[in-house]
Amino acid sequence: MTKDEEIFKGKTFSDLMSDIYSNQKKKDRQIKLLIAQLEPMVKSLDQAAVVVPLIKEYLDISVKNDDALIKLAAIVQRMMKDSANADGGGYALSEDEKRQLMDAIKEVEKDLPNDGDDEW
Repeated sequence: MTKDEEIFKGKTFSDLMSDIYSNQKKKDRQIKLLIAQLEPMVKSLDQAAVVVPLIKEYLDISVKNDDALIKLAAIVQRMMKDSANADGGGYALSEDEKRQLMDAIKEVEKDLPNDGDDEW
């Protein structure tokens, strides 16, 4: 398996790594913009008590999405390394690693917008 081989419909390992980087940069900009927009609106501790948990929830969801992508990338990277070392070209994933891969994919799927195209 190479970095340019498709790991699922329309995505290569390079694409996945690019998505992780792009998501991180985009999230950083969004968070800074959100805080900049909300800061002038918060005039009291009561208002801050309402706004801060919303920002925290947004951050938590974003971190979970990034973690799932990073786990997926780590497993795919391991597959690439193992397939390069394997004589038969097969993948040397343990059952636990296969389960982790499927869990990571399901986690990412949950957070993706549903555009009606459920097929990979």
